[in-house]
Amino acid sequence: MATPISTPTTAIPPPSSSFLQSFIALDTSLSLHLHTFFQFIPRFLLKSLEICGDGRLFFPVAISLLFLLSPSLHSPHPFLLSLLAGSLLDLLLVGLIKHLIRRPRPVYNKSDMSIAFAVDHWSFPSGHSSRVFFVAQFLFLSIENVREVLQDELLRNWVSGFGFGESGSTELFLKVIFCWAAATSVSRVLLGRHFVADVAAGACLGLFEGWITHGFISQLISGFGEIKLISY
Repeated sequence: MATPISTPTTAIPPPSSSFLQSFIALDTSLSLHLHTFFQFIPRFLLKSLEICGDGRLFFPVAISLLFLLSPSLHSPHPFLLSLLAGSLLDLLLVGLIKHLIRRPRPVYNKSDMSIAFAVDHWSFPSGHSSRVFFVAQFLFLSIENVREVLQDELLRNWVSGFGFGESGSTELFLKVIFCWAAATSVSRVLLGRHFVADVAAGACLGLFEGWITHGFISQLISGFGEIKLISY
């Protein structure tokens, strides 16, 4: 009796894996096309946006404002303290997700990154995008606090020079912040630092962090401040 000849079969990849690979290929191709097409934009402008969204600039500014605008060291400004706490949350979440996903940065990313970013080889999600959209979302949800801070004596003269010291200026200020967040996020792709999906995920993460910080962390900090005042 003849032994049946077995024909080799090719393994069919799972649909989810095939979809993910197709999505990554599309994301990679789109990101490269955008990076190539917008080469005419001066790189120093994109680098300026990169520096403005850098955590090494943001954290010192936030801490300085916290000390300058707080009544005393024992009673820090709840709004600015929440902003700082949310920024730390963003830093932790981005670091955790990058460590878990471990998506390499684009191969065409130039070696003009700062030392702080050069050791960060992972691309997903974009930390710049999450940070700037967190700031924009948190400020938008805390519009009354923003209005109060802009009217502070230490900042009033400075912001009035940019046209933010008049009626309705808070809304204008928030629109400028959202435009800055969008421009900074787009610059990450044009600089070759990230893929489009990295930036989109970072922006969504930042919006979520802004909502969490405003809805929960701010309430915790305010409640803790009230308990502290009662104890005094």
